[in-house]
Amino acid sequence: MIELIVSQGRVADRKPRMIEGAARLARAVEERYGLTGRWIGEPAPAANDDWSVSLPQAEGQLTALGRAVGESIRGGHRTVLVSNTCPASIGTLPVVARELPDAVVLYIDGHGDFNTPDTTGTGYLGGMVLAAACGLWDSGHGGGLPASQAVLVGSRDIDEAEAELIARAGVRVIPPGETTAENILDAIGDRPVWVHIDWDVLEPGHVPADYTVPDGLLPEQIRTVFDTIPADRLLGVELAEFDASSDEAQNERAVAVILDMIAPVFENVFAGR
Repeated sequence: MIELIVSQGRVADRKPRMIEGAARLARAVEERYGLTGRWIGEPAPAANDDWSVSLPQAEGQLTALGRAVGESIRGGHRTVLVSNTCPASIGTLPVVARELPDAVVLYIDGHGDFNTPDTTGTGYLGGMVLAAACGLWDSGHGGGLPASQAVLVGSRDIDEAEAELIARAGVRVIPPGETTAENILDAIGDRPVWVHIDWDVLEPGHVPADYTVPDGLLPEQIRTVFDTIPADRLLGVELAEFDASSDEAQNERAVAVILDMIAPVFENVFAGR
């Protein structure tokens, strides 16, 4: 059974329509698959603030998301979290590490998100998510994810100091050109799998996202990732950073692209596989 969780509270949002983007995608998933999501948080204005401000501001939202994901996992559900920003996973990935200690986390993102307060050049909380989950700095929401069980997929915009941390920690990186079924299977081995996606991993033009960078994955590569993971081992998916546009037609096209990419997440459950 699938449990849909939707983040609607601000977690370091710097763009004004990220929360709306999460809501649009979640409603489309609800309608297509007959689900009723668990909506968490109340929207708040975006701000260009430093992590030291945005992290405490998001404390309640992060705690609530972590609690919801933990309850979903313990309930035996396949968890689908639609979140406004990647920093929402500061509250969820430590819970995944605790509840599913053997799980590999495929962190599918155009960036490494492996900075710490000591290495960040922007002060943006979103650039520090995976490093927090792996315990390289203390977010106040836990860590516990072994770096050997974290795999960066499609990442290409990585700071020099961040790259050093990634190499030292032993996080595997699968670049866009090497994101194949064979490499995904090799990375996950026989372990359960949790997938996190930031839509900036895609080649720009498919889904509006914050901090886009060129030379990204194509939608069919994302679909291949989900087709490749054995259905009984895909335990959770996090979908983040759909930056809704003021162009309604563009939003509809983007949602259709996302729904096609993630279709295997739902279809093998409803098919009983």
